[in-house]
Amino acid sequence: MFDFKLVFQYLPMLLKASGVTIELTLLATVAGLAIGLLAALARLSRHALVRWVAGGYIWLIRSTPLLVQLFIIYFGAPQFGLDLSPFMSGLLGLSLNVGAYNAETIRAGILAIPHGQIEASRSLGFSSGKTMQLIVLPQAIKLIMPPLGNNLIVLIKDTSLVSTITLAELFMKTQQLVGATFKPFELYFACALIYAFLITIISQVLQLVERRLHLKGGRT
Repeated sequence: MFDFKLVFQYLPMLLKASGVTIELTLLATVAGLAIGLLAALARLSRHALVRWVAGGYIWLIRSTPLLVQLFIIYFGAPQFGLDLSPFMSGLLGLSLNVGAYNAETIRAGILAIPHGQIEASRSLGFSSGKTMQLIVLPQAIKLIMPPLGNNLIVLIKDTSLVSTITLAELFMKTQQLVGATFKPFELYFACALIYAFLITIISQVLQLVERRLHLKGGRT
């Protein structure tokens, strides 16, 4: 028999722990977008060394499990004098991970813009930076919003992995409660519903942003 009373009893604790998950997601999203943009621009650089460094970063991150990356940062970095807290280790690992995926998404969006528009902008006297800022990126954003949204949704679910480096977010708190109550089904089910609720809210926000971008593009 499903113990609803147990779920309601511990729901406030799970919701409080989900605050850590939300904070981690928001910070990693912002950092991941910044990293992704820089890496994407570096991949498009005319300098071979810059392209090689960016490509190496993207290849390494996309070719290794996030769990291994988190372990390297949290357990391995102190060997070289970099001793980060569980939260900062989780934030760094998630940011670098989603940043690599964002980089390829952003790069694809930039390459999708017709080259003729770039040439026309340069012929009008715009610098490369201004062309990217005023002509290319505003159009690319409309194209890359759906895949960036998918990366964000994956990021929310990936935050559960930081429980392995002792960060007390939603999933780790659920595990602790399961160990104390021996009620795994009810608590893991409640945990799953909270993740589903968070992802549903994010999905609705992303759809609203996409609609507004397309409407704005239609008016212009």
